[in-house]
Order: sequence, then C-alpha cells, then structure tokens
Amino acid sequence: MPKPLVLTSPRFKDGDLIPIAFTGEGEDTAPPLHWENPPAGTKSLALIVEDPDAPDPKRPQRIFCHQVLYNIPPGAQGVPEGARPDALPTGTRVGVNDFGQQGYGGPMPPIGRHRYFFRLYALDTVLPDLGRPTRADLLRAMEGHILGEADLIGLYERLHHRGAARGPGASA
Repeated sequence: MPKPLVLTSPRFKDGDLIPIAFTGEGEDTAPPLHWENPPAGTKSLALIVEDPDAPDPKRPQRIFCHQVLYNIPPGAQGVPEGARPDALPTGTRVGVNDFGQQGYGGPMPPIGRHRYFFRLYALDTVLPDLGRPTRADLLRAMEGHILGEADLIGLYERLHHRGAARGPGASA
C-alpha cells in the first residue's frame, strides 16, 4: 500500500501556533513547507493557504485565501522559507490571494484564534496558464484532476490590534 501524501513545515507542527515571523504582525513571509509521497501519476502540485474562520471563529462567514500556487513540479519536495515567486520551483505559477496580491499574505485575524489550512493537492495534469487565478478559479480548474491531498493546520491569534487592515477584503 503506498504511503499517503504528507505536508509538513520545519517551523511549526500540525495544530501548533504559526510563528509570528510568518504573519502580518511579523515579517509576513511564507513558512517553509516540505512534502513527501505524491501519488503515482502526479503531474503537478497545487497549494492553497486558507482561513475558514474569517472574520470571527465564533461566526465564520467566509474562507479567506492567503496563497495560491499551482503547476508546482511533481519532483519538487517543498518551498523554501520566504519563497518569492522567483525562488519557487521552476514552472510554479502564482495566483492572487484575498489581499488582492500575488504571493503569500500572512495571518492577521481581526478577532480570535483562527485555523490556517496549508492544503497541498496532487494533480494528474499540468494546468493551463490560468493568469492570476483566485482560490475559486484554481479549485474549478482542478476539478476531476485531484489524485491526493494533504493538510497542515497552523493556528494564529493576533497579538497587537493597532493600525489599519492591509489591502482589499482584509479580514484574515
């Protein structure tokens, strides 16, 4: 029996707090991620980072997206800490998060402790150029092509509540 797809980070464990460096209150850089065991037939990988607890974990109203990556080569074993688009594995395409930006936008929830799902998908295809896809665009494009999925869940509660929100729809 093949081993399941696994997603980890050397900077936090599944279910642990995300270090402040990877949040909007810190350096706002993407955490390093590592994966193993893509299923046989994997032609590409996709990564979506999302917060299902926005804006308030007691009354979630939407899923807030923090990062969209697709067409990650199947031989890649992860993404480095702080990975900017030019440092991602060759061929990786970058979508738009709910801050209206390409790349990673770290957690900075307005209230309460939120869960952040780093969700890796193994696909049986290399997707066409989707331009600057949103989370919803990528999910539609992946329909019928998902061979496997792995989640890494990090938690974060904002420490400092000063200043204005950053960017469009900022409720993350």
